[in-house]
Amino acid sequence: MEPRTFIPNGGVVPHPPRHLADLDLAGRRAAVTALGEKPFRADQLSRHYFARYTDTPEDMTDLPVGVRDALAGEMLPRLLTSEREMACDDGATRKMLWRLHDGALVESVLMKYPDRVTMCVSSQAGCGMGCPFCATGQAGLTRNLSTAEIVSQVVAGERALAPDGRVSNIVFMGMGEPLANYKNVIGAVHRLSDPVPSGLGISQRNLTVSTVGLVPAIRRLTEEKLTVRLAVSLHAPDDEARDELVPVNRRWKIAEVLDAAWDYAAVTGRRVSIEYALIRDVNDQAWRADLLGSLLAGHLVHVNLIPLNPTPGSKWTASRPGVQEEFVDRVAAHGVAVTVRDTRGREIDGACGQLAATVTGRSVGPASHPKPGARLLPLA
Repeated sequence: MEPRTFIPNGGVVPHPPRHLADLDLAGRRAAVTALGEKPFRADQLSRHYFARYTDTPEDMTDLPVGVRDALAGEMLPRLLTSEREMACDDGATRKMLWRLHDGALVESVLMKYPDRVTMCVSSQAGCGMGCPFCATGQAGLTRNLSTAEIVSQVVAGERALAPDGRVSNIVFMGMGEPLANYKNVIGAVHRLSDPVPSGLGISQRNLTVSTVGLVPAIRRLTEEKLTVRLAVSLHAPDDEARDELVPVNRRWKIAEVLDAAWDYAAVTGRRVSIEYALIRDVNDQAWRADLLGSLLAGHLVHVNLIPLNPTPGSKWTASRPGVQEEFVDRVAAHGVAVTVRDTRGREIDGACGQLAATVTGRSVGPASHPKPGARLLPLA
């Protein structure tokens, strides 16, 4: 029987087709052997995908013509179809909306900086965490992405950059809660960081996995002995505010979340990133800045303050500039490293879930027309 996934509305959808990125190299060799080919064909396919970023049989000139289509069809099915692409910041920021095999929509963002290229990827279609200020959270969860669906977003980014650049950093900060899709996210970390032909060969130290604070999963991640950075979406230093902003806080309170984060830092030696969306008159008060600083002082940590990119019609909006500056100063006064995130992508529905909302016509998200400074890109 074909595997199926149950979705919240009571229906079922077929699992994504198997892709070589779902398997380690040994698994790929076994799969190719089962198709009647020599194991080394798996290495050839892997090099095409992870080094040349192609899944097109015509590009695979080192494979016999008679087997290219069959092998590519079995091992390299197309998982993502471009639905819409938009760019801003003179082309330095590019947001891609993908349609999956079952019609679900996910987003990824490619951001070019002078010293790096960062790819923000989705790990779920939608999200079940229910954070009320987040467009994805308002949409609810459709399903987990497979390992290959996650990896394919990055390969698409590599394809878009080639031959003039490469993705250097990856953040699991797109749609979804990564640690709620634990197995497939860890699989993606290995595919992204393993050397060619096993994977893309991007250093784990350049990968960031975010979470709203699923404590058992953070502790499980600690045991993996990876060197990825952990980012905790805290958004409030007190349980009263965080219970509203991050509903999972009603299960695992701030003290538990931070204890798990400090253990991760101790084991890996990696500085924990604390993500904090500044929301006007909700979590941006001076006393909350002082409380945040006191909670984090003395730990291996960095605070990433995020000016909220609000969804239209929402009661949540960004802090006033003067309030933001005071918040930064008060946190820094406790000896805590703090920066304000570059607010890219506002012209292209940069908040996670906004572009998907535009295409599906949901009430969350902006109008469907590009904003000033944005431009639609032709579909590949």
